Amino acid sequence: MASTLGATALSSVAARFSLRRRTPIAALSSKLRPLSLPSTEVSSSPTPLRPLRPPSTCTRVTRKWKLCAASDETLEPEEAPPAVPEPVEEQLAASTATEAAKGEDVFAVVMVGSRQYIVFPGRFIYTQRLKDANVDDKIILNKVLLVGTRTKAYIGQPVVTNAAVHAVVEEQGLDRKVIVFKYKKKKNYRRNIGHRQPRTRIRITGITGYQDFPAETMPETFPA
Repeated sequence: MASTLGATALSSVAARFSLRRRTPIAALSSKLRPLSLPSTEVSSSPTPLRPLRPPSTCTRVTRKWKLCAASDETLEPEEAPPAVPEPVEEQLAASTATEAAKGEDVFAVVMVGSRQYIVFPGRFIYTQRLKDANVDDKIILNKVLLVGTRTKAYIGQPVVTNAAVHAVVEEQGLDRKVIVFKYKKKKNYRRNIGHRQPRTRIRITGITGYQDFPAETMPETFPA
């Protein structure tokens, strides 16, 4: 009994691990079934692509048009009347009046203290300190050495008689600092001193009183 069971077990194991003959490819292909897919109709003409919509963040530009009613009559530019030239006499009178209103261009050379300055009406100059003058005081400078215009020159001998330069004091101050340095070699001597010179700023308001003084006419063309 035991031998029979052993032979049966051995035969089953041998049958399980025995080499089976492989099935040929032709037989497998005959057994395979074709894969069935859902039928879809394919059109010969491709469907057109839809354009992409702009994103919601885009801002739309709206233009406002203003409608104007057109008139039946065509607008024509108005022609200006031709300009009539003024007579020569009126032009000369107008130019003379303008020059008189502006005033004659004049300058002067005036002496303040021990220095000479060229002055023009409407401009300011810095002079040596005027001790007795305060701000906004009106002063008169009588030492006028020369007065000149576009056509005449009044040369003083040594000053122009009755000529005066009118000015107004604007400021009493100090000039820029000047460094004074002293040094002696081999003596260990060094001195650094700063100095600011006092000065006065005056503004010229006018030049008068020179018309009665004998004048010299300036030549129109200067010799070469």
